[in-house]
Amino acid sequence: MDQKFLSPYKPEETEPRIYEFWLKSGLFNPDVCVETGATKATAEPYCIVMPPPNVTGVLHMGHALMITIEDILIRFARMQGKRTLWLPGTDHAAIATQARVEKDIYKKEKVSRHDLGREEMLRRIEQFAKESHDTIVAQIRVMGASCDWSREAFTLDESRTKAVRTMFKKMYDDGLIYRGQRIVNWDPKGQTTISDDEIIYKEEQTTLYTFKYGPFEIATARPETKFGDKYVVIHPDDARYKKYKDGDTFPLEWINGPITATVIKDTSIDMAFGTGVMTITPWHSMVDFEIAERHNLDKEQIIDIYGKLLPVAGEFAGKKISDARALIVEKMRSKSLVVKEETYTHNVATAERTGGLIEPQIMKQWFVAVNKEFTLPLSTITGIPSGTTTTLKEIMRKVVANGDTKIIPDHFDKTYFHWIDNLRDWCISRQIWYGHRIPVWYKDKEVHAGVTAPEGAGWEQDPDTLDTWFSSGLWTFSALGWPEHTKDLALYHPTAVLETGHEILFFWIARMILMSGYGLGVAPFHTVYLHGTVRDGEGRKMSKSLGNGIDPIDIAKKFGADAGRMALIVGNTPGTDTRISEDKVKAYKHFANKLWNVARFVLFAIDGVDQSEPAPLSESDRAALNELTAIAKDVTEDIERYRFYIAGEKIYHYIWHTLADKILEESKPRLSGEDPNDKRSAQYTLYRLLESSLVLLHPFMPFITEEIWQSLPNRKAPLIITPYVR
Repeated sequence: MDQKFLSPYKPEETEPRIYEFWLKSGLFNPDVCVETGATKATAEPYCIVMPPPNVTGVLHMGHALMITIEDILIRFARMQGKRTLWLPGTDHAAIATQARVEKDIYKKEKVSRHDLGREEMLRRIEQFAKESHDTIVAQIRVMGASCDWSREAFTLDESRTKAVRTMFKKMYDDGLIYRGQRIVNWDPKGQTTISDDEIIYKEEQTTLYTFKYGPFEIATARPETKFGDKYVVIHPDDARYKKYKDGDTFPLEWINGPITATVIKDTSIDMAFGTGVMTITPWHSMVDFEIAERHNLDKEQIIDIYGKLLPVAGEFAGKKISDARALIVEKMRSKSLVVKEETYTHNVATAERTGGLIEPQIMKQWFVAVNKEFTLPLSTITGIPSGTTTTLKEIMRKVVANGDTKIIPDHFDKTYFHWIDNLRDWCISRQIWYGHRIPVWYKDKEVHAGVTAPEGAGWEQDPDTLDTWFSSGLWTFSALGWPEHTKDLALYHPTAVLETGHEILFFWIARMILMSGYGLGVAPFHTVYLHGTVRDGEGRKMSKSLGNGIDPIDIAKKFGADAGRMALIVGNTPGTDTRISEDKVKAYKHFANKLWNVARFVLFAIDGVDQSEPAPLSESDRAALNELTAIAKDVTEDIERYRFYIAGEKIYHYIWHTLADKILEESKPRLSGEDPNDKRSAQYTLYRLLESSLVLLHPFMPFITEEIWQSLPNRKAPLIITPYVR
C-alpha cells in the first residue's frame, strides 16, 4: 500500500501536484487524446467555449460555480470517449476595465486619461489587464479546470480583432450596420454611451409634480426636461379627452412664456397613470423618442452631454439638473402652474461603472439594425432555410422557439422572447479608448469600412470603440479560429453547451445567437444552462461593501478545491440562487477525508493480492456490485440531463452511508475470517466498489479521486481518461 495513506489527506499539497500532472500529460487537449488512443479520431466532438471572465480583477464564487459545472460536463464527456474540447479565454471588458484603471490613476496621481493621452492610457490599461488575466488564470487552474490552455483566447487579441473587423464589414456591407442619429443611453459622468445591461436601476423617492398645461394636467418627476415640450399625448380610446382630435393645437402659458402645443393620439399612453395625459421630451426619453418617430415630430435637445441645461431653458441655462429643478418648480408655482405635489417612488437609471445618472440623448452613433430584412445565404436554423429573407430579430427568436438552442431551465424562454420582442436597434459605438476601435476610416466625404486601413494618406479612423458585447457575441466561433482557421470550427461548432449566469441571458446569450445565426447560419450552442447567483450563508449577495466575498483560492487553500466544488453543486438547482458558506465547504472537506479513509481501508485490505482476475463472488457481493451499477446508471442519466445537484448528492450518499458505513463495516469480520473464498470475494468487491466510486465521483471531485486512482494496483491510464461507469 502507498505510504501516503498512512497520513491524513492534505489537499493543499495534493491538488497543485495533480493539476501539474494533468498539464504535463497533455490530455486536456483533445488532439493529444486522439494521438494516445484515449479517444478515437472519429469520436463524437464535444465542445464548451468558456464564458470569458472580465479582466477587471479577480474571480468570485459565481465564477467558481461556472467553472465547476463546466468542468463536470467536460470531464464526463471526456470519460465517455468523446473528442472533448474546453476552450478557455478572457474578455477585455472595455468600459469596466478602462473605468477601473482611470479610477485608480486619478486616485493615485490626480490625472485623467486626457492628461495622459490615448497611447499612454492604453499602455496602462493593457498592463493592468495582463496582471488581472494572470490572476484569473491562476484561480481557474486552482479550481481544477481541465481546459486546453494551448487554445486560450482573448477577446482583444490579434485573431479576435480580425474576426471582429470581418464581421463588422460583413454587416456593414449587408446594410445591417449603419451610422445614424438615434436615442442612446448616455453617461454624463463617464462621457460615453452604454448598453442596457450596463445600467443599474436604483429606487429613488422623489416628488411627482402635476402641472397645468393649457386645458390639461400633466404629471412628471422631471420638470427640468419640460422646456421644449410642445406635444401633449393622449390615448385614442380615452373617453375623457374624446373632444380633442389628433393634430389639434392650442395656446398655453408655459415655463418661459406662451407657446402653442399640438395634440397627439398614441396607443402607448398609460391611461391609468396620473391624468392619462403626458407631454413628451423626445430628445431625453426612449419612450418619447419612439412616439416622436412614429408621428414624425420635432425633437429638441434640452440637456447637454455634461448634464447641464441648454439655452432653451432661458434663465436656467448652464445649470446642473440637480441645482435647477427646485428653481424651475418655484417659477412654475409663481405662475400658478403647479396643481399638486406628492411623494413618488420610482427607479432611476444609473451607470454601473461610474454611478452617474443616465441621461438619454439623441446622438450620431453606430447601430446594428435588428429589424432590417436581409438574405441568409447558408442556414441550418430550423424554420429559416438557406436563401431566406429574414431579420436578426427573427433569427434570435427562431433559434430558441424551434429548438435549435434549448434553455435550461425552460421558464426563461418566456423572458427571452419578451426581450426579443421589445428589442431596439443596438448601439455599438462607445466613446472610450480601450477596446476594438471601429474599423471605419474617413477622408473628406469618403467612408471606408474594412478589415484593414485603406491605402493612401489623409484617412482618419473613427475614434470610437465597439461595444464589448459585439466582440463577445462572436465568442463561440471566433475563439475556434473564425474566419482564418476553420479546422476546429468545422469540428466543434455549434458548441455543446453554454453555461453562464441567468442575468446575462439577453445581453450576451441573445447576441451570440444573433451573431452566429447571421454570420454562420447556425445556432452557437445546442444547450444553454443558466445558474443562479451565489450568495453568502445568510442569503446576501456577495460584495466588497459587505465584506462577505469568498475567494476560490482561499477556499482551496483552507479546505481544498474539491470541497469547494461539491459545496457549490449539491443543493444547487438551475436558474435559482444558491448559498455558500465556510461551514458548507467544511462539510465536504470531511467527505474528502472520509473517502481517503475508505481508500486506505480498501488498499490495506487488498495489499499484495492481485485484483486483475475476478473472484468467485458471494450473493451479497454480487448484490452490492449490482446496486452500484444501478446507481451509476442513474448518475449518468442525471448528468446527461443537467441534474448535477442530484448526481452529486447520490454519489455522496453512496460513498458515505452505503460504502463506508455499511459495506466496509460488514466486510471487517469477513476479511479477518478463516474462509479464504469469502475473504477473496470481499476483497475483490471492495476493490471494484472503490474503483467505480472514484470514476463516478471524478467529474465532481477530480483531485482526490485522481490521487487515489494512481495508487490503485494495475492502473495503466489516468482517471481523467478512464471510461465512465454505466
